[in-house]
Amino acid sequence: MHETPDELRELQTLLDASLSRSTDHLRSIISSDNTVGAAQLVDILTGMRVLALSTVTASGEPRISAVDGHFLHGKWIFGTARAAAKARHLAARPAASVAHIQGEELGVFTHGTVEILNPRDGDRAHDWPELVAHFREVYNDDEFDWGAEVVYYRLHPHWMTVFAPNQPR
Repeated sequence: MHETPDELRELQTLLDASLSRSTDHLRSIISSDNTVGAAQLVDILTGMRVLALSTVTASGEPRISAVDGHFLHGKWIFGTARAAAKARHLAARPAASVAHIQGEELGVFTHGTVEILNPRDGDRAHDWPELVAHFREVYNDDEFDWGAEVVYYRLHPHWMTVFAPNQPR
């Protein structure tokens, strides 16, 4: 777990607020009986998780693709090739949604705005060295140039909810 007590409190506040302002339909599916709290969520999401990332084209058409996701400090971190269409979409329109789904056992749904962590021409995020150390550990790769080939993003969520019907409470 990488989260501080303050980050866990912030994540729990986000989870509670997101569910409380969701539609009646969503609240009929996700309730306190089949969701998890912040501390349990960060334990569940340890390691790399495949995310479905949704972006929007210049003409307003939705696009979805898969990316490696890392849940660190209560936020999703993910990357893609600098030349990928999704990188162009996010540069022009930084709003994004991600979903991590494991069958009917777990669904984590997040909407927010991305921050570029390693711009080609600009300052890298303050925690970039920590992130690179994490990537090297997860992918067991000390040779990859983490800053040049891939652009990384942090999704700052404004809405997140979790469906976890079979998790012990």
